[in-house]
Amino acid sequence: MRTDTGFLQRHERAVYAGGTLLAFLLLWEVAFRLAWVNPQFISAPSMVALAAVEVLSSAEFRADMLVSATEFLVGYLMAIAVGVPFGLAVGWYRRLYWFFSPFIHTLNTIPRITLLPVIIIWFGIGIWSKIIVVFLGAVIPILISTCAGVRTSEERFLRVARSFGASQPRIFATIVLPGTVPFVFSGMKYGSGRALLGVIVGELYAATAGIGYFIATSANSLQTDKMLVGVLLVVLAGLLTTEGLDRIERRFDAWRPRASGGE
Repeated sequence: MRTDTGFLQRHERAVYAGGTLLAFLLLWEVAFRLAWVNPQFISAPSMVALAAVEVLSSAEFRADMLVSATEFLVGYLMAIAVGVPFGLAVGWYRRLYWFFSPFIHTLNTIPRITLLPVIIIWFGIGIWSKIIVVFLGAVIPILISTCAGVRTSEERFLRVARSFGASQPRIFATIVLPGTVPFVFSGMKYGSGRALLGVIVGELYAATAGIGYFIATSANSLQTDKMLVGVLLVVLAGLLTTEGLDRIERRFDAWRPRASGGE
């Protein structure tokens, strides 16, 4: 008898991931129903699902989602717009790197949350203070990763290009920039997590709207099912952002140079 294993082979990753997630949710539900955990501090997946239906149908929560999404998108896109070109420039020009590296590494070592009180004093508790926190959280990882990509370019390729009389702009466009693509996207993926963290921390600290504010108010009133809805939406946003960046990165694979060898 012939067994068609094509579906399982094509969707093996999804099957394993889905099975693991389902087992985790079942164990969580059983632990709640058998009172293995204190029901005051954690909810069951079934109750979280019911709370999600209620919360997502609320116009007030949809407004909170819009606020958080705006803070994330504006701050994160600003970080990409600044971090990628500045990282390329700092990585390519040594003197520029020597000049800016102390400031870059200083900002990298300072937890952005410690700057939040100052940012709020300067920009208030409105949306722009959260955007600045998101920007500061994302721009440094993007900048450092991009700079590292430029500085790790294969020196032998650069020597060969120079020996054939290639100009600096052509070397940068044909060798350095394609080889930097994985570093740029790695920085953007790491920066997206820092950006989401900036959104939530900023809204937990001082805000009157947003998912972070919703999570804080739900936790303070011991509505753990609603609180977990907010947390899961943040997780989902992070996963979707990473998956989107992975898809975009794969489109650059044809542009990147590939090593060739004889058989």
